[in-house]
Amino acid sequence: MAVFLLLAMLACFGAGWNNVAATDETREFCRASGRMSEDVLAVAAEAVRWSCGDGKFSIDAERALLRFEIHADEPLPRFFLSRRSALAAIHLFAIDRDGTVRRRSIPADSLRSSVAGGYFIAPLPDVTGATRQVIVAVDLPSHRMTLEKGYLARADATGGLAGMRSLLVLAGLAGMLIMPLIFNAAFYRALREPFVLWHSALTLSLLITIVVSSGLSVMLFDPPAMTLSRMATLIFGMTIGSGAMFTYCFIEPGSMHPFLRRLLPYCAVWSLLLSVFHAAFPFIARPIQSSAYTAAFAPVLAVFLLSMIDALRRGSRAAKFQAVGYTPMVVVGFIRLVTGVIPWAHSSDAMLLFYIGCICEVLFTTLGMADRFVTMKRERDGARTEAELLERISETDPLTGLLNRRAIEQQFDQLRIEGFTALAIIDLDHFKAINDLNGHAVGDEVLKAVARALQPTLSVRAYRLGGEEFVLLLRGDDAEIQAELRRRAIPAIVANAVTGLERAVTASMGMAVLHGEECFASLYDRADKLLYEAKSAGRNRTRFALKSPPLDGVLSGRAMVA
Repeated sequence: MAVFLLLAMLACFGAGWNNVAATDETREFCRASGRMSEDVLAVAAEAVRWSCGDGKFSIDAERALLRFEIHADEPLPRFFLSRRSALAAIHLFAIDRDGTVRRRSIPADSLRSSVAGGYFIAPLPDVTGATRQVIVAVDLPSHRMTLEKGYLARADATGGLAGMRSLLVLAGLAGMLIMPLIFNAAFYRALREPFVLWHSALTLSLLITIVVSSGLSVMLFDPPAMTLSRMATLIFGMTIGSGAMFTYCFIEPGSMHPFLRRLLPYCAVWSLLLSVFHAAFPFIARPIQSSAYTAAFAPVLAVFLLSMIDALRRGSRAAKFQAVGYTPMVVVGFIRLVTGVIPWAHSSDAMLLFYIGCICEVLFTTLGMADRFVTMKRERDGARTEAELLERISETDPLTGLLNRRAIEQQFDQLRIEGFTALAIIDLDHFKAINDLNGHAVGDEVLKAVARALQPTLSVRAYRLGGEEFVLLLRGDDAEIQAELRRRAIPAIVANAVTGLERAVTASMGMAVLHGEECFASLYDRADKLLYEAKSAGRNRTRFALKSPPLDGVLSGRAMVA
């Protein structure tokens, strides 16, 4: 559904774009060049200096002149429009057939932006039916497109229904770029990965690029043309830089050659520095600066292509989404690179393809992020499950299935909060004799039967500390009874489970009650002393300490014999 919507929007946009082009009135012109110290009208009068129709444009001279012929049978133009780029000033001349000249000079910072995306618009001096020529002089042009794309028009480029349709489509495309930013916010809350932030930076820079490079900027806040020109240069560097860093973070570990991955942050810094320098100092090497600036991005494009090819060769799933999404942008990069560097080629920024690339990039990389999010979440959930399983294994006695000493030490503070305030230590009587007479295999069966006799419940937790020693943690007013019932059940359950024993297996127990914030070690030590007393008193019995220990350290309690 989203694909059909996208195609419909682009079809409308293409129709609107073509209709806008149809409103252009005068695009055929001759060109000349000169110095800023020369009089424009004197240059215009020298026929030898003019060249018409050869399609060759140069910005080597300080001043470039464009001459448009005005025909009486055609609508009279009112504006000069051309692509935005750094320049010093525009001088406009309307020359009548009787030699009358009307002129207007506009410094660069006073040029208005056109509703036609990426263009500036300059009002002409009065053009009448007697006007023969319009001459436009551009001081210090910094890009050939300012000369190549110049034309005269009777109105701003996107007037009428077609222009409004184009702006509405661009506004829709810009709105579509907002959705990934919302998705990224949700992704980042669940998955704190840097590639989510870099994708947000990339999407935001593309969104700003659409606004700045289209008539939306004029409709929203109408900044001067040169301000938008500098902004477009800076945002271009930010877009390339954030795209490189997104690739650096997004491609899975091990799915890209380490050298290529290390190059991507350098490409990001290089792109940003290039754009900052070009925006701040556009006239330092003016005749070649724009071409050199464009050519300087060739290594970045090469590194990106090599990174994608290498990641795809290594089976990167993320690279598949990114390669599809970035293909239109890569084509735009090639077009701008080739037309911007080759002197005889007409410069092209391929804006329609760029807008298509914006949507493809965001659509497919967002799908890739969602896929990566699901994959990483599955991996993390699996790792967490495995860790929990290993932790349970490390806290479980493999013979009896009861928890072990590590578990009781880790759980004790929480269990104390939950009301487990009584601890009982149970030790089998004469267990060594069972192993010696019947063998360790029988001894193991006895221990398993004892574990069943201890019967863990919601109010009773059972642990095996090692050998024949077991621990119970209990809560409730009947903790003493619950512990004693389990101790007394041991002989019968063992006898039913293990045959061939010469005598009953009995157990002794010491039981103590928690004293305030007493730690496990202290409580265990008191119960262990009571166990020792029970064994010393003849075994097969219990020694309870039902109250907290008095200040003099003497245990109060009583014995219970089976």
